[in-house]
Amino acid sequence: MDSLNQTRVTEFVFLGLTDNRVLEMLFFMAFSAIYVLTLSGNILIIIATVFTPSLHTPMYFFLSNLSFIDICHSSITVPKMLEGLLLERKSISFDNCITQLFFLHLFACAEIFLLIIMAYDRYVAICTPLHYPNVMNMRVCIQLVFALWLGGTVHSLGQTFLTIRLPYCGPNIIDSYFCDVPLVIKLACTDTYLTGILIVTNSGTISLSCFLAVVTSYMVILVSLRKHSAEGRRKALSTCSAHFMVVALFIGPCIFIYTRPDTSFSIDKVVSVFYTVVTPLLNPFIYTLRNEEVKSAMKQLRQRQVFFMKSYT
Repeated sequence: MDSLNQTRVTEFVFLGLTDNRVLEMLFFMAFSAIYVLTLSGNILIIIATVFTPSLHTPMYFFLSNLSFIDICHSSITVPKMLEGLLLERKSISFDNCITQLFFLHLFACAEIFLLIIMAYDRYVAICTPLHYPNVMNMRVCIQLVFALWLGGTVHSLGQTFLTIRLPYCGPNIIDSYFCDVPLVIKLACTDTYLTGILIVTNSGTISLSCFLAVVTSYMVILVSLRKHSAEGRRKALSTCSAHFMVVALFIGPCIFIYTRPDTSFSIDKVVSVFYTVVTPLLNPFIYTLRNEEVKSAMKQLRQRQVFFMKSYT
């Protein structure tokens, strides 16, 4: 409580990606286009999954949840970043900073847990196909989704508590375009070594252990594929490779950032842009370009759209 009473800072100021106005305008146009594509691509996947009966399976149920999380995760940071690219002074209130931090970790952790669930789903489908309908029924899928949101909330509350318990009485410059625990605690007017250790124990361990779990599951899947037909191996490898690309693109940057909170590198901003802006866009493209069922569903949606447009003209 004393630490909370010592808080003096009422707002934080972002340094942003660059102080060059020309580059800021270029970044604004590029990231605006990426954000629009992210929203439209992920919304299309959700619509295709809901309105295509052949996609009413656990794998696509989880994929639609991934798209929803990607929309939320991108919307936590990108709009504020775009606003900052247009303004000379980029600031955020203390309360809004903590709110952004909370939801950033909520959606990031939920996505990591979902990627683990999706890897488990593929493991059961490929390694024990006869038991798959019973193991991954819709009731279990809903329970798993509820569990990932619960786990993400607990994780995010822990990260937020670690941040707000510290006193902030002086520096308020954040060398980034969004609020995150490692960036904010550097501004605390006290020793944050123990807090840094707790961050590594929490966020760093979750990121690293989940990545290793996914790698292990796919190693088991690769070994089991030797018993499948050539067509079965091709289809399984296509699905698993797409999923592993998403895992590597998202969890990789998280490991890079959260396993060393007290150390900063010049490339940190680039890595942050990649996992907060670029990765949510890549997910729908990776799954649609490498998945025939999703591409077929997209074509059906387009045909329906054309049909309805002709009907009303």
